[in-house]
Amino acid sequence: MSLWAGLPCTVAKVSLLLLLLSAVFFRSSLSERVPEFALTKIEESDIKDDSGKEPITDDDADPEDLEVFYPTRQWQAVRPGQAVPVGSHVRLNLQTGEREARLPDSESGKSDTREERRSTRLNKMDIDTNSFTSQELKKALAKMKESEKAERMAQEEEVRKKFRPIEQLKEEFEKLNVKMETDYEIMDKLISKFNSSASTLDEKVAALYDLEYYVHQVDNAKDFLSMGGLRLVIEGLNSTEAVLKEHAAFVLGAALSSNPKVQIEAIEGGALQKLLVIVATEQPQAVKKKALFALSSLLRHFPYAQQQFLKLGGLQVLRGLFRQPGTSALCVRAVTLLYDLFVEKMLLEDSQHSDQAEEKVQQYRRVQLVPAVLEQDWCVAVPELLALPEHDAREKVLKAVAVLMEFCRERFRGDTALSATLGLLRSEYEELAAAERMDGDGDGYFQELLGSVNSILQELG
Repeated sequence: MSLWAGLPCTVAKVSLLLLLLSAVFFRSSLSERVPEFALTKIEESDIKDDSGKEPITDDDADPEDLEVFYPTRQWQAVRPGQAVPVGSHVRLNLQTGEREARLPDSESGKSDTREERRSTRLNKMDIDTNSFTSQELKKALAKMKESEKAERMAQEEEVRKKFRPIEQLKEEFEKLNVKMETDYEIMDKLISKFNSSASTLDEKVAALYDLEYYVHQVDNAKDFLSMGGLRLVIEGLNSTEAVLKEHAAFVLGAALSSNPKVQIEAIEGGALQKLLVIVATEQPQAVKKKALFALSSLLRHFPYAQQQFLKLGGLQVLRGLFRQPGTSALCVRAVTLLYDLFVEKMLLEDSQHSDQAEEKVQQYRRVQLVPAVLEQDWCVAVPELLALPEHDAREKVLKAVAVLMEFCRERFRGDTALSATLGLLRSEYEELAAAERMDGDGDGYFQELLGSVNSILQELG
C-alpha cells in the first residue's frame, strides 16, 4: 500500500482532532466571556420557576415577612422571598438560572458600603420598608421621637427665658412690699389722704380725682358711703379753695348717679343746700359746672329731693344764671335739667305701674314744677337760648320748648323774637338737611333738627 493510499484516513483523523480541540477551546472561551453578557434584564413577571408558577415578588409579600438581602460589591444569588434594596443592580445568570444582585457603582467609581448607605438613609429619615428591617425602622422612629422631645424642650426653655414663674414674681412682690389691693383698700387710702392735714393741696386734689373714678361703680359708692367718704366730700363743698370745691362736687356727682342709697344720705347730709349756694354765689364757672352736675345727679329719679329743691327755691337759683354774663353753657345745663325733670314725671304718670310704684307716682305728683316755671318766666328764658350758634345747644333747647309747649303755648305765640328765630332755623336746617340727603343720609342729624323746628312751628300756627 502506498503512502497516498492511507492519506484519506489520516486526514479524517486529523480533522476530527482539530474539531475536538476547537470545541474545547470555544467552550473555554465562552466560559470566560459569559460574565460579560450573562446579565439579561427582564421583568420579574416574566420569570417562572420549574412548576410554571411566578415566584414570590417584593410586592406580593408582606414587608414585615420579607428577608432582607444585603448586597455587596460582588454578585450574589438572591434567594426566593428576599427583598432586594431599591437601586441595586439585578441580573439573571444564564448559566445557573439564579437571580443575582450587587451594589451599584457610585459616580466616583467607588461603591458605598452597606452601613454607610443605611446610616445616610436613616439620617435623612428616608425610610423604605424594602430597604430596612423592622428593628431599623423602630430605631428611626425612636430617633424621631427624641428629636421632637428635644425641640419641645428647647421651646419650653425659650419660654422660661422670656417669662418668670409666678412663684418668683410673688417673692419679688413680697420683697418690694407690693400686693394687689382691692377697690375698698384703695378708696380707704385715698380718703385718708384727702382728710389728712399733712397732705398738700395738690395731694388732696389728686386723691379726689382718683376717687371719682372708683365711686362711679354702685358698690364702690356704697362702700364710699360706709367709710365716711361722702360726708367728707360734702364738707369739701365749703372749702375756701375753688379747686377743692370743684373736685368735691365732681366726686359727689359720680357717687350719686343712679344710687338711691347714696342720694338719701346726701340729702340728709345737707348736700342740696351746699350745691345751691355754689350755683347762686359768685364762683368760677368750672366750680358751678361741677355743682350743676352733682345737683342733677341728686335730683334725677328722686322725687323727694325734687320737692326739697323747689322748696329751697332751686328753680329760682337756676333762673338767676340767665341774668349773668358768659353763662350760656350753664344755662343750657339748667334747661336740660328742667327738661329731664318734666320728662321723668310725665313718663311715670303715663305708664302702667304696679301698686308698689303707686307711692312713687304720688310723690311725683307733689312735685309742682309747672307753677314755678310759669312764675319765674321760664317760658321767656328758654327760647332765648335758640340764638346760640352750637347745634347741640339748640337741640336741647328745642326739646325743652316742645315739652313746655303745653304750659307756655300762649306766651310762645306772643313772642315775636321766637317766631323769627324759628324761621331762621328752619331755613338753615333745610339747607343742611338737603346736603345730608345728597350725601345719601336721608335721616341725618340736621333732618332731625329740622323736624323739631317744623313741629314747634306747627304747634304755634
